[in-house]
Parts: sequence; C-alpha cells; structure tokens
Amino acid sequence: MRMALFEPEIAGNVGAVLRLGACLGVAIDLIEPLGFEWNDRRVRRTAMDYIDHVTVARHPDFDAFKNSVQTRRLILFTTKADGSAYDFTFHATDVLLFGKESAGVPAGVAQACDARVRLPMRPQVRSLNLATSTALALGEALRQTGGLPTSSADHA
Repeated sequence: MRMALFEPEIAGNVGAVLRLGACLGVAIDLIEPLGFEWNDRRVRRTAMDYIDHVTVARHPDFDAFKNSVQTRRLILFTTKADGSAYDFTFHATDVLLFGKESAGVPAGVAQACDARVRLPMRPQVRSLNLATSTALALGEALRQTGGLPTSSADHA
C-alpha cells in the first residue's frame, strides 16, 4: 500500500504524513508542485528523525505519478464522494490519494481514480486536516488488509 498527496500546500502536514508512513511502513508519493520548498525545515521538524525511515517518491505532475503506479488501484479520499471509507473494501496494493488542502483535486484527477470514498464527519464542518485524514484512512485500509505492523510486545 502507498499514500499519495496531490500538490500538498503545508509543510507541516507533509511532515506528519511522512512520520505516519515511517511508523506504519507505507511509502509516500508527493505529486508536485508543492506549496513549499522541499527542504523546508518544517517538513523535517514535523517528521523529526522518522524521515529517514520512509520511502518518498516525488513526481513532477499527476501524469508522471499515474504512470508510476501502473495497474494499482487509485483510491481518492474526497468530501465529494458518497460512499464511506468504512464500507469500502481495500486491497493491499491500493494507493490512497489525498488532494491539496485548499482545493482537493481537479475533476480530471478525480475521474482518473478507480474509486472515490469519504471519511464520515458531521455535516456542520467542511473537512478534516490532511494529516488527520491520512491517519484515519491508512489505519482502516491497513486494518482491513492485515497490513498493520505488529508491536514489539507481540513478539515477547
């Protein structure tokens, strides 16, 4: 499984997602342009020393990213979807795609995805933070596919 961020705008969110990927053993794809410089200290500060434990692939645009994932299913998390992520059946080879913080993804990107799902939330609010969304989504996808890492306590 992989997670992809479409044109992320906030360095701290990307850092938090990189840390999540490191902790759960999931590679991260960043689809450019980024809304900040890649060497922004906020990325490293948020990811802390975990950044050395995650595989990151940067792609110059969506087409290059789409070519790199080839036949993997691309699952878009969007507030515009009708179906809940908790009713969706994930596969271990899925790529979970999240849009930019201010605007999500353009219609063409949404149409290029194999499925669109949403994280349920109260109707009075617009959306979750990007890092929070990725954590909820990845946790459910890995739970379903048996991909959650085992803790060291399980081996004692």
